[in-house]
Amino acid sequence: MASEPDTTEVREQHRFDQRALEGYLCRSLPGFPVQPSEALTVRQYSSGQSNPTFFLKKGLKTYVLRKKPHGPLLPQAHKVDREYRVQKALFAAGFPVPEPLLYCSDVSVIGTEFYVMQHVQGRIFRDLTVPEVSPAERSALYVAIIGTLAQLHSLSVSSLGLQDYGRSAGYCKRQVSTWMRQYQAAAHSQIPAMNELAEWLMSNLPDDDDDNEATLIHGDFRIDNIIFHPREARVVAVLDWELSTLGHPLADLAYALAFHFWPRALIPIKMVNVQNINGIAGIPSFEELIMIYSRFRATSTSPPNLNFFLALSYFKLASISQGIYARYLLGNSSAENSLEFSSAVKPLAEVGLQVAKKTTFSTATPPCNSGELFSQSPEGKKILQRVKDFMKEHVFPAEKEMVEYYAGKKNSPDIWRKPAVIERLKEKAKAEGLWNLFLPAVSGLGQLDYALIAEETGKCFFAPEVFNCHAPDTGNMEVLHLYGTEEQKKQWLEPLLEGKISSCFCMTEPDVASSDATNMECNIQRDGDSYLINGKKWWSSGAGNPNCKFAIVMGKDKNTSASRYKQHSMIIVPMDTPGVKLIRPLSVFGYFDYFHGGHFEVHFNDVRVPVSHLILGVGRGFEIAQGRLGPGRIHHCMRSIGAAETALQILCERSAQRVTFGKKLYRHEVVAHWIAECRIAIEQARLLTLKAASKIDALGNKAAQKEIAMIKVVAPRGVLKVIDCAIQICGAAGFSEDLPLAHMFAYVRTLRVADGPDEVHLSAIAKLELLDQARQLNAHL
Repeated sequence: MASEPDTTEVREQHRFDQRALEGYLCRSLPGFPVQPSEALTVRQYSSGQSNPTFFLKKGLKTYVLRKKPHGPLLPQAHKVDREYRVQKALFAAGFPVPEPLLYCSDVSVIGTEFYVMQHVQGRIFRDLTVPEVSPAERSALYVAIIGTLAQLHSLSVSSLGLQDYGRSAGYCKRQVSTWMRQYQAAAHSQIPAMNELAEWLMSNLPDDDDDNEATLIHGDFRIDNIIFHPREARVVAVLDWELSTLGHPLADLAYALAFHFWPRALIPIKMVNVQNINGIAGIPSFEELIMIYSRFRATSTSPPNLNFFLALSYFKLASISQGIYARYLLGNSSAENSLEFSSAVKPLAEVGLQVAKKTTFSTATPPCNSGELFSQSPEGKKILQRVKDFMKEHVFPAEKEMVEYYAGKKNSPDIWRKPAVIERLKEKAKAEGLWNLFLPAVSGLGQLDYALIAEETGKCFFAPEVFNCHAPDTGNMEVLHLYGTEEQKKQWLEPLLEGKISSCFCMTEPDVASSDATNMECNIQRDGDSYLINGKKWWSSGAGNPNCKFAIVMGKDKNTSASRYKQHSMIIVPMDTPGVKLIRPLSVFGYFDYFHGGHFEVHFNDVRVPVSHLILGVGRGFEIAQGRLGPGRIHHCMRSIGAAETALQILCERSAQRVTFGKKLYRHEVVAHWIAECRIAIEQARLLTLKAASKIDALGNKAAQKEIAMIKVVAPRGVLKVIDCAIQICGAAGFSEDLPLAHMFAYVRTLRVADGPDEVHLSAIAKLELLDQARQLNAHL
């Protein structure tokens, strides 16, 4: 058996009778494997400074066990029964914690009390700088942390059944007294800074009016007590509830953010590996994290007594460090590096005194105020300027060659083949690092940064492909990046990222109303080690491209009894698989969109692909679709806004060139008003789209779903208005292929259907608005 990550052999001071434990679990834990053929395997987690924690495995079942340490203990510490109780209440309420399965108070089993919980698969980060992920994902992880903390503090204590879990009145005073007692019980020498900090805290307790908010608090909320989803920036479990109680939520928030003020002189110790965190790309500033928390809870962005709670956090950390060292001296510490904690107490107390006297908490250089409502990062601005320069130098000059190529290929069988100039431009862009900019994990750009780049590339119909940022490949790359297996990524994602192949996405169907995807009829059926696919798809963009090597197909299992949103799956289908047939290209207002590989009707007749081609799992299609749609809509909207800028430029140039009734067109009041209204429409659409992008960066796709739905309506409507005005000004030329306006109109008009009908989005917006209004009303009651 491969060892569980971050585990060791059980350390000598924590060993117990494993046979006795196995026998007890066989008798008492429902579902525990009883077959004697395979013994129980026990490994100890190397992390954890207080209650020893163990990974258990028997057969295919895995569990986690938490117990009290052996030997003499500090008073009121190591209450594993409280941990079990609070996790049970939280799990029942839907909060992300491992499911608690069994509590044992019988110390005769393994020598101490213990409890067993479900083992949760996911990622745990021990270093707060999270060096293994991109800046964009790092930012999303921190937003998820703060959002989860806000969710915890929003839970009703009475609904959880935890009204007696702690005394809320006098929480702050009690905390200072408790941690001072813990420190004194463990102290091996006098540290004046600890006494001075305790005196300051007692002299600066919040007023009763400011200390009357009581919620369930975690008590040790930090990144290495959190399990994240294996691929997504989403919290799937919060661990280590030993210090949980009823108290002031700011105590939790300040403790979670205390790393921003970490003493630089402190030696790096595993409990708090946070040195030099300020200025790390992607880690939100202290102020930004406060703002994110306040948005989630609808509270003040300037919380009172923040310096008190930060000072309390450092006092608590110093006391904990002293306790860890004391357990080392007693020989029952859970931490492998417990000796190091003796040198942490003094610098922690000194930083506590420093933050106690702070009135402002700026930890990073504030961004330059350029007057922009939604500001790009410095890196985003640099890349945008490089894209603009590349477009001016290479892309726009190639437009004439592209138009002439397709004009000369009409009625040719080679019409779907890309001109050689595209490959030349792609190689140039790749060489300059302007490649895969849409994918945060690769480019390090957030959605707001990329949105403005997408607008720039939208000014020319072939520019997105030059930077490998074109649909539908972008959406498919996002799906494979987020949900694909390592094998799928190697076979399909890597060549897409390199621009060596193309792909298509098969979802819409000709025989059903596709605005409700549950109507889908394409059938994906398991057959041994394969899946059989039968059905018809159309508007499969890019399917005509000779370089299109696979499709991601969405279908459903008609034989399942699962809910209507759990019947659909997505699967990878190589285009050369027997049974895949391209029926016909579909035109959009007469345009076949040759450059983008057309929009094809594709039939799947007994198409057989291996089980390994299924993405994420059976019935996960809607889940994947939702993860795919948020950023993709930002890209579509901003590209269309780029097209609107081109249309407005054509409009203004034409109105300055042509004369009617004795004066230039722009001197006619109606034309002047059109120009003004077009600029207003573009700015409105851009601002709303950037707001949606900013919210995705800060809070994730789900939190931004109302803004995403709004831009799906606003952006195409506004852009169509601009293009229509430009066509009107250009007269007959506006309808011809001499200008790009007719093609633009055809493309943008499809967005009002392809991204879902306006009517569906309006209904969703109304529903979300009503929910928001109801929440605000309840918050005031």
